[in-house]
Amino acid sequence: MNQNRSYGILSLPVIVGALGYFVDIYDLLLFSIIRKQSLVDLGLTGDAIKNVGENILSIQMFGLLIGGVIWGIMGDKKGRLSVLFGSIILYSLANIVNGMVTNTTQYAIVRFIAGIGLAGELGAGITLVSESLSKEKRGIGTAMVAGLGLTGAVVAYFISQEFSWRICYYIGGALGLMLLLLRISVYESGMFHDIKKKAVVRGDFLMFFNNKERFKKYMLSILIGLPTWYVIGVLVTFSDEFGKLFGIAEPVKPGKAVMFAYAAISVGDILIGLLSQWLKSRKKALYIFYGITAIFIALFFMQRGSSNQMYLICAGLGFGTGFWAVFVTMAAEQFGTNLRATAATTVPNMVRGALPLVIFLFKGLRTSMGYVEAGIVTGVVVMAIGFTAAALSHETFGKDLNYVEGDEVVPSP
Repeated sequence: MNQNRSYGILSLPVIVGALGYFVDIYDLLLFSIIRKQSLVDLGLTGDAIKNVGENILSIQMFGLLIGGVIWGIMGDKKGRLSVLFGSIILYSLANIVNGMVTNTTQYAIVRFIAGIGLAGELGAGITLVSESLSKEKRGIGTAMVAGLGLTGAVVAYFISQEFSWRICYYIGGALGLMLLLLRISVYESGMFHDIKKKAVVRGDFLMFFNNKERFKKYMLSILIGLPTWYVIGVLVTFSDEFGKLFGIAEPVKPGKAVMFAYAAISVGDILIGLLSQWLKSRKKALYIFYGITAIFIALFFMQRGSSNQMYLICAGLGFGTGFWAVFVTMAAEQFGTNLRATAATTVPNMVRGALPLVIFLFKGLRTSMGYVEAGIVTGVVVMAIGFTAAALSHETFGKDLNYVEGDEVVPSP
C-alpha cells in the first residue's frame, strides 16, 4: 500500500486524531473536574482539598513532562503510530486503576503514570496529520484535531454529573481501549517511511540543545504556549477560590468552569485554524487570540458578579486560549521530519510540565501579597513571556515539511 498519499480534511488520520485527542483531554481534565468530589470522598476537608489538589495536579503535569520526552523520541525512532498505540494503552489502564485508589498517595502515583501516557497523544497525532495533509490544508486539519478533541472536557463534565468520580475514570479507560480498534486502520506517515530509508539521526532529544538556532526555536515554541496553562491550571481550575474572594455569593463549581472553558476552546481552536489560513500567517492569528486572552484575564479579575458571570468569563478565557491549535502546529512546522514528532510531542508537554512552576510562582507571590494580587502578577508575567516569544518566532505558514534537521548521519543498517 502506498504510504505517500495526500489526505483530505475529513480523512481517517484527522478523524482518528480528533477522537484520540478527545479521549486524551477527557482523561487529562477529569481530575480538574472531579477534584473536590474525589478528595472529599477520600477524607480531605478544608484547605487540604486545595493544597493536595494543587500537588496532585502538579504531579500529573510532571508525568506529562517526562512522558513528552519518552513518546517524542519514540515517535521519531519507531514511528508516529507506535506512540499513538503505546500511549493510549498506558493512560487507559492507568485511568481504570485510578478508579480503585483508596488514598491520596495512590491517587498521586496513578495520576503521574496517567500523565506519562497522556503525553503522547497530541504531538504524535498532530505530526501524523501535518505530514499526511498538503501544506494548504494542514492548518485546518490540525485545528480540527485540536478543536474537536477538546470537547472531551465538556463530555467529562456531563458524565461527572451523572456518575461517581470512580465510574468517570472507568469510562475514560474504556473509551481509550475502544479507540485502539479504530487506530488499526490508520497508516503511518509517508514522510516518516521515507526518512527511515536514509542514514539520518532520528529522535535525538539532545539535538535541540547542541545547535544555537535549533535551541532558540525550541525554547520559543515552548514559551508561546505558556499562557494556556496559566489560564486553565490557575484561573479556571481554582475559579471557586477566586470566586469566594470576588464576593460571589453562589459557590462556583470548578468542574463547570472547566466545561465552559473547554467548550469555548474547541470553538477557538477551529476558528484560529481558519483565521490563520485566511491571513496566511500563524503569527498574526496567534497575536489576535493572545489579545482576546489578555482581555478576558483582565475581565476575570474585575468581576464582582455572579457564578454565571464567572462561567461566561471562563468561556471567554477558553476561547482566547484556542491558540493552542496554532501553537502545536507551529511546533511541528518548526523542525525537520527526523525531529518533528519529538518537537510536537515534547513542546506541548513542556508547557503542561511548566504548570508546577507557574503554580510555584503563584504560591510564592501569595506569601507577600493576596491571593488575587498574586494571580494578577502571575498573569502579567506569563502573558509578557508569551508575547515576547511569539514576536521572536519564525512564521511557519505554508512551509514545506519534507526535509531533515541537521547534518548528522548514522551508518546504514
